[in-house]
Amino acid sequence: MSHATPAADYRHPPPLTGSARLWGTLALSAATFMNVLDTSIANVSLPAIAGDLGVSPNQGTWVITSFGVANAIAVPLTGWLAQRFGQVRLFVTSVILFVLASWLCGLAPNMTTLIIFRVLQGLVAGPMIPLSQALLLSSYPPALAGVAMALWSMTTLIAPVLGPLLGGWITDNISWPWIFYINIPVGVGAAFITWRIFHKRESQTRKLPIDSVGLALLVIWVGSLQIMLDKGQELDWFHSGEVVALAVVAVVGFLAFLIWELTEEHPVVDLTLFKRRNFWAGVLALSVGYGLFFGNVVLLPLWLQQYMSYTSTQAGMILAPVGLMALILSPLVGKNIAKFDPRHFAAFAFMVFGLVLWMRSNFNTQANFGTIMVPTLIQGVAMAFFFIPLMTITLSGLSPDRIAAASGLSNFVRITAGSFGTSIATTLWQDRAALHHAQLSDYVNAGRSATQDALSGLAASGYTPQQALAVVDRLTNQQAYMLAANDIFFASALTFLAMIPLVYLTRHVRAGAAGAKAAAGAH
Repeated sequence: MSHATPAADYRHPPPLTGSARLWGTLALSAATFMNVLDTSIANVSLPAIAGDLGVSPNQGTWVITSFGVANAIAVPLTGWLAQRFGQVRLFVTSVILFVLASWLCGLAPNMTTLIIFRVLQGLVAGPMIPLSQALLLSSYPPALAGVAMALWSMTTLIAPVLGPLLGGWITDNISWPWIFYINIPVGVGAAFITWRIFHKRESQTRKLPIDSVGLALLVIWVGSLQIMLDKGQELDWFHSGEVVALAVVAVVGFLAFLIWELTEEHPVVDLTLFKRRNFWAGVLALSVGYGLFFGNVVLLPLWLQQYMSYTSTQAGMILAPVGLMALILSPLVGKNIAKFDPRHFAAFAFMVFGLVLWMRSNFNTQANFGTIMVPTLIQGVAMAFFFIPLMTITLSGLSPDRIAAASGLSNFVRITAGSFGTSIATTLWQDRAALHHAQLSDYVNAGRSATQDALSGLAASGYTPQQALAVVDRLTNQQAYMLAANDIFFASALTFLAMIPLVYLTRHVRAGAAGAKAAAGAH
């Protein structure tokens, strides 16, 4: 499959123009959108899938875990695979295999088969996101690199938010296999257009030996870490022998992986990228920010559905407008990033995220649809200023042949941070809720006149004493979970503000120059 290209004969293709660039952008964005959508679309469909395939909802969570683990393992391999087979060939093959795996997921007759096909889907999905970024950058001239990044970031930010909304609607109105079947026309179209436009723009390839030890260690530590993060909440974290065992395997595997990759001549993951200050500081800011953002994206609909009586569609509608301001502002940020210091843009994004989360930390159980939606609208502003500047900083100053590896590695760290964010947010929410419930219960006791008034009011409405106590307990629970959500929103707001100095650890690079390097490096 690989045709090694002698370095002396290789010429970077010029940027695309006109309709070829438009269609190329649409095809690459559609493939990315489909991929990112699949990380979240199954979340709201889990009860339906578990019920249909005759397993418990807890076992059903493996539908999400299996995809996440496989995807996390495959993403950092992108750089090595792209050098071996070529970026265009690898991207189109990934999209076609993703379509095939999606079709098989929809046809799965039982949970075991579905999980096997989800693992396959996650593995082949890995290279799609970094390569779509690399190919998109190669399609635009250096001056428009910011616009290319804006278009790319919109798909990766809006898809996780639309996933639950679309998943809920499909599950309610058609049937759950269609959350996988909708990938087929999108993927086939994206693969066809990408091949037509990009096949003559193949990147340089070289025959590289397979670092099988590095690959095996990567699978072991990433797999253990992801399963630990996904199952920790359910198994009560480190009170469970299984979680402790997974943690030990992950830590030992990670240390062995680090030592091996740094001494291997042809490593499967290029860790020397972390020697660059802009790369490690950029990746750290991007990942912590994304972890906080994603943790709160998971927490808000959980709170709305479990304690505010929202349906999955209504909860999705609360989250949907987040893409509105991002859609309007991202192209403006992309166009102007060459004129300004990207670090100022990233710092502004962190401030707006802080404001949004501070607003959410003031919610109460009387908050109406409009009140809850206002911070979501403002969050779109932060998202527009978040991704593009930080990716520009992270990829700045890299030589052409390292962009795919850098993009793969930064996306891997970001995706893993998203898993951490989700686990930490949901665990802290439960812990804080238990604490608030205990504190509230001290005030809600039989000796208090307010409690007596409430119980007698309920008795007058026809409730039995047991039913009245159950109502009071439910109200206490609702308040406890709301206060716990407020704590997490407030802590997240402070963390965003505390991270602003991290952005300024990076060196200021003219974004135009960074864009030029990135655009060249994309191919």
